[in-house]
Amino acid sequence: MESGYATTPFGRRPMTLALVQANTASRKIPEGAAVEKWQVYRWLCEGKTIIGVGDRALAVLSGLLSFYPDDQISEENGLMVYPSNAQLSLRAHGMADSTLRRNLAELVNGGLIIRRDSPNGKRFARKAKGGAVEEAFGFSLAPLLARAAEFQEAAEQVRADSRALKLTRERITLHRRDIHKLVEAAIDEGAPGDWGTIWRRFRAIVDAIPRRAGLSELEAIVAELSLLHDEVDMMLESFMNSTNPSCNESQNERQQSDSNTDSTFVFEPALEQSRATVEPRTAYAEKPKGFPIGLVLKACPELADYAAHGIASWRDLMITAAQVRGYLGVSPSAYEEACHVMGQEVAAIVIACILQRAQHINSAGGYLRVLTEKARAGQFSVGPMLMAALKANGTTARMTG
Repeated sequence: MESGYATTPFGRRPMTLALVQANTASRKIPEGAAVEKWQVYRWLCEGKTIIGVGDRALAVLSGLLSFYPDDQISEENGLMVYPSNAQLSLRAHGMADSTLRRNLAELVNGGLIIRRDSPNGKRFARKAKGGAVEEAFGFSLAPLLARAAEFQEAAEQVRADSRALKLTRERITLHRRDIHKLVEAAIDEGAPGDWGTIWRRFRAIVDAIPRRAGLSELEAIVAELSLLHDEVDMMLESFMNSTNPSCNESQNERQQSDSNTDSTFVFEPALEQSRATVEPRTAYAEKPKGFPIGLVLKACPELADYAAHGIASWRDLMITAAQVRGYLGVSPSAYEEACHVMGQEVAAIVIACILQRAQHINSAGGYLRVLTEKARAGQFSVGPMLMAALKANGTTARMTG
């Protein structure tokens, strides 16, 4: 049985008012209170960030609990454990003596255990004639019993925060997926709107997400993505409401293609055209040997804005061009045909040039198809197109190779 006095530490260890407070709190345990020792330990492990206890200190506490003979911590079963440092070190996976002492001090200072030192600082139990413990000196587990509700609340709070963080991350993932695919669908379907600006705003939000963000940071990102998602939804809804799918004249217009490549008002041919009706064609496949990648980027600097990790090789350029074709409204079939006829590198250069002049081109998909037909007939070379882009940017360069 523990005395009602606040016990002071042995030797040079100082007494503090926090230790007095911990002693006082431990004497206010309701009668008959009990808690399962490993349950309260699990609560501490879960709520350690709120309680303010480290992993090594918890490992020492686990060792102390292993010396408690009963599963239930209660005054009836006694609240003292009194292992030596050597015994406790073995239960704490061979922890060094200096580390053990430091973590015991952390547990005491954190109010998780109370040190009750004997006159000579040794830990032992004095037993009565019947074998019952009459008095013990060591560590009292009374704070675990007195603060069990606090530890449980901390564990529940950490679980709630973890769940909220997980749900917030899921919302971000859903918004990212929806906005990405909706913008691509809008471009593929020719919906009116400044989709390039929408995409850049989207990427700016996504690229700003920290790797290790807290709940408050992620909630702010969710709010931004939600507003952008609503804006995209409204733009698409407005477009669908204004579209009359039964209008034959509109459908016929979409199947027209302007054969004049000098005109910027060209239309994307119908994507429903069966590939089975396409005649075998001779691959044009111009090799861009005389066009260094630096020259292409000087002529078409806007392409680099769409590269996630920069453009350092032809592979980077082709990957970026394949991504940009969607933003320009070029259908997958049109781009695939251009790659087949011109070669992937040249098709990527053409896409870069089209992007550079996007504001002057009414239908990038139709324009690309016309250039593809000219390339198939041997009437198109990407060199003049690239040089025109250089001239338009006020850049002069000399062809190499």
